[in-house]
Amino acid sequence: MRTLGLIGGMSWESTALYYQQINRGVQDALGGLHSAQLILISVDFAKIAYLQQQGRWEEAGVMLANAAQSLQKAGAEAIVLCTNTMHKVAEAIEQAITVPLLHIADATADQIVAQDIQKVALLGTAFTMEQDFYRERLHVQGLEVLLPNEAERAEIHRIIYAELCLGQVLPESRQIYTDIMQRLVAEGAQGIILGCTEIVMLVGDVDVGVPLFDTTALHAQKAVAFSLN
Repeated sequence: MRTLGLIGGMSWESTALYYQQINRGVQDALGGLHSAQLILISVDFAKIAYLQQQGRWEEAGVMLANAAQSLQKAGAEAIVLCTNTMHKVAEAIEQAITVPLLHIADATADQIVAQDIQKVALLGTAFTMEQDFYRERLHVQGLEVLLPNEAERAEIHRIIYAELCLGQVLPESRQIYTDIMQRLVAEGAQGIILGCTEIVMLVGDVDVGVPLFDTTALHAQKAVAFSLN
């Protein structure tokens, strides 16, 4: 079993899901009392969120690159960045380490392509939906990406930061997300990417007639596969 280094805390609510799912994946594969070999650095998300809001991505990249270096020095054989949005600085992290960074968009795209889906809707933070660092990674795999409209994107973003990152799962917000997803399906989406690691907390079990791609679970599965390969 290879050791995984997790950069978490963005938010810790979804990092807890990563820890749980990676350990369960290893236990399911190996049985008995087996669990994953993990090293975790959990950052203060308030600092990261402030840099996001200020557009100071380079500084945020340095922080996460330093975290990745620390994990590698501690024995990590691959890095798992437990967030979608901060993959915007994936290149800065990769340049700082010599072990692989297991990219969340690649794990997601692999599963979508395996299901022979070409057109997907993307939900996430405004940064993930509106900037090209994530969508371009999907386009490389031949995927067409649909986005919510401007008002919907603002509401999706607000719910993530004001509610989900604080552990608040509200029925009215669940309905808002469901309505948006249903509209995107009517627009032609063959699947929907839950492209923020907290979104699964809200709508992971919602049925809108197309597959939901839970990036947290898919990323965790990729991490387990690397660890056990």
